[in-house]
Amino acid sequence: MANTVEAVVVFVMRIGAPTIWTAVACALALMPGCANAEEGFDTEHIFGFMIGSDIGNPGEREFQTQTTGRFGKGGGTYRALGQEIEIEIVPLPNFRIEVGGTATLHDITGVPDIDDRRQFNFQGASLDLRYRLLDRERAPFGMTIASETHGDRIDEISGAKGRMYGTDFTLAFDRELIPNFAIGALNLIYQPEWARFEVTGLSEKSSTIGAAFAGMVRVNPNVLLGGEMRYFRQYEGIGLGELSGQALFVGPTAYVQLSEQSRLTLSWSMQAWGRPAGSGANLDLVNFERHQARLVFGINF
Repeated sequence: MANTVEAVVVFVMRIGAPTIWTAVACALALMPGCANAEEGFDTEHIFGFMIGSDIGNPGEREFQTQTTGRFGKGGGTYRALGQEIEIEIVPLPNFRIEVGGTATLHDITGVPDIDDRRQFNFQGASLDLRYRLLDRERAPFGMTIASETHGDRIDEISGAKGRMYGTDFTLAFDRELIPNFAIGALNLIYQPEWARFEVTGLSEKSSTIGAAFAGMVRVNPNVLLGGEMRYFRQYEGIGLGELSGQALFVGPTAYVQLSEQSRLTLSWSMQAWGRPAGSGANLDLVNFERHQARLVFGINF
């Protein structure tokens, strides 16, 4: 399993993201529409690394798999894949619950300040709660607050063993810019993290704030194409202490409604600009990766 995933990653990195996304865009744009396409937008799952304000209808249940890849550091070879399996339910109007578990694969060689390792492990579990404050159909824009808490035994960046806890707070806004054709979204993000590593016994606290923007257009009744731009600032300590680094990610996103019950989202982001603290570099490959990719498949049941 690990060898197969690694072979796919190497192939993707060699042919390059622009080539892949040109082919994907052409193929999706030519797909025929199906009779089950709905009017308007459901922004719950159309973005890759961001979230929308929609949370589903009461009684809905969904199964979702989310594969996230991180590639490239300041030197050597760095590949990290996370595979998350999630169950989502909407027990009440405007309120959604999601529980998930994640396994990770790390292939790291010669990266500064990170130990070499090649391993596959169960990483941890998460609980995602979302509450919609404003419904886009009844207000000028949609607004949802989300809190995703996770507890891990493997650090998602270095692969080191320990105890890691954190919460991702997101305030999500979206608005239909052109009815049934174009939609825009904004996410405001705060991510406090705490970690204690098993081998060294060291404890670390960090926090990240960010803003993300996305735009999607309908090119087919069941296909949306667009892009996401995300800016992050990472700090020491959970209270936004000393700045560690900053980075800007930009990349394309595609959403496909495969059937009335199933969907697929693909997203790729590359670091367009960044700077670690105390450095004049044009990229921050100390605190962030050069490339990030995500593939999400979901089905209603």
